[in-house]
Amino acid sequence: MDIMKPAGVIGTNAWGGKLYGKAMRGSYVEDEVIRNAMKTAKEQDICIYDLARDYGLGKAEKMIGEFGTKDIFLSAKYTPFTHYKPGCVRKSLMKDLRDFRRDYVDIYWLHLPTDIDEHLREIAVLYREGKIRHVGVSNFTLEECIRSKKILDRAGIPLYGVQNHYSIICREWEKNGLLQWCKENDILFWGWAVLEEGLLVDPRIKKKSLVKRIFSRKIRKMKPLYRIMIKVAERHDIKVPQVAMAFCSTKGVVPMCGCRKPEQVEELAQAAKIRLTKGEVRRLEEAADKVNVKIMGADLFRPFVLKERRSK
Repeated sequence: MDIMKPAGVIGTNAWGGKLYGKAMRGSYVEDEVIRNAMKTAKEQDICIYDLARDYGLGKAEKMIGEFGTKDIFLSAKYTPFTHYKPGCVRKSLMKDLRDFRRDYVDIYWLHLPTDIDEHLREIAVLYREGKIRHVGVSNFTLEECIRSKKILDRAGIPLYGVQNHYSIICREWEKNGLLQWCKENDILFWGWAVLEEGLLVDPRIKKKSLVKRIFSRKIRKMKPLYRIMIKVAERHDIKVPQVAMAFCSTKGVVPMCGCRKPEQVEELAQAAKIRLTKGEVRRLEEAADKVNVKIMGADLFRPFVLKERRSK
């Protein structure tokens, strides 16, 4: 697998505890099943895993270190919930590396645009030390991405990618020019929550989860979109969630999906190869715009971004 041309990325947010798995995903998946999913990922050449300190209620990073990280790519993050303090990124990364049982991470993302200059400068130091192979930013606006690229350019480091929320019903980053800017600058765009936390699935399959109960009213509003998704799925002989994945791949977005089972990895690998027709994309977008439902939202994490400190 070429890290510069990933077909898809495996998310690990739902790895870990029984409580989280049952509440948020509707089911708990045992560790051995996830191990088998990782074996399938190697066979399918979908070998990038996206992690963060809090994924799986803090268990995901330790799990992947225990399972083994040979011949896979690791994507990790630094999330600045407070203002920058010297050494904060290093301290966090070293903890990640201990959990991974590795001395480097393949991709490291600044997870929120707080104190961009200071955090990226420290990331640049860790990059030059070989502890980070590629640098990305996550949950950044177009203006913040342009600013980040300039900072990294001065350090002689390419901006690898932007990781933001993107789905059939959340296309703001396409509409405001960020996706196009990424394409023009050879910067990858990874879309997280392409299935909207399990809501862009087949409505005919009844599976209970906390998320579905919370958004039950919005799910009912999405029936017209579901009907189009079902028709597209039948036309391509795939499952309904794969339509959401293939939609991203067709639009030049790397789909990120929380795969915990071997069959889910296979579905992601299959969907990433499918290209929808212009007519199918248009009908999906028209239906999405008509239902006008927002689940996660493009700016979900914006309230956690701290205001810049004034220069003394």
